Amino acid sequence: MNRLYHFPLSPFSRKVRLSLAEKKIEVELVEERYWEQDPDFLRRNPAGKVPILKMGNRTFADSTAICEYLEEAFPTPSLLPQSAEDRYEVRRLVAWFDDKFHAEVTSKLIGERVFRKVMGTGYPDSANVKAGSRAIKYHLDYMASLLDQRRWLAGNDMSLADFAAAAQLSCLDYISDVDWNRSEVVKDWYAKIKSRPAFRSLLADQVSGFLPPRHYADLDF
Repeated sequence: MNRLYHFPLSPFSRKVRLSLAEKKIEVELVEERYWEQDPDFLRRNPAGKVPILKMGNRTFADSTAICEYLEEAFPTPSLLPQSAEDRYEVRRLVAWFDDKFHAEVTSKLIGERVFRKVMGTGYPDSANVKAGSRAIKYHLDYMASLLDQRRWLAGNDMSLADFAAAAQLSCLDYISDVDWNRSEVVKDWYAKIKSRPAFRSLLADQVSGFLPPRHYADLDF
């Protein structure tokens, strides 16, 4: 059995889970409290981060490297387009959401509202929460500008860029930190991707001490 070591509200874990599910690769999910730095966990990934994918005798770490591996080893359905230019655009947007969006939004909102409590590191920093709440407006507007010109974020076909974005936003939606009324085109995009079979396990996630809002698993939110 393939095994994915993850944490439910890790957007990087979610990006890999979406890729695996879209490619119909079954995995056993093992929740990992990675911040505790368990020795067995560190042997699997000395970087001390989730996700970690175990397939057979091989162990893979880093969400982008895992997704790229899956694309090469299991090319159907494809999550990367054919041309070099189109692949560049997908990779650019994956980096945007993994790096810029996560640093400016997810780490500040999920990090303060959820992980401080889960990790026992004190109370939320209101300045970080306010900064994340401001920054998400900019990112939603940027997404809207892309989707005004394209069917999906990186072009006319769904790609890994959409999964990278949806992974971040789905974590934030779990704590009601996305204003879906800000952009109808972004809401429509999320409704499309949320309704895919690959999304089902994410919508069933539960984090102890944090109940998702009623609209979280609602496809007609």
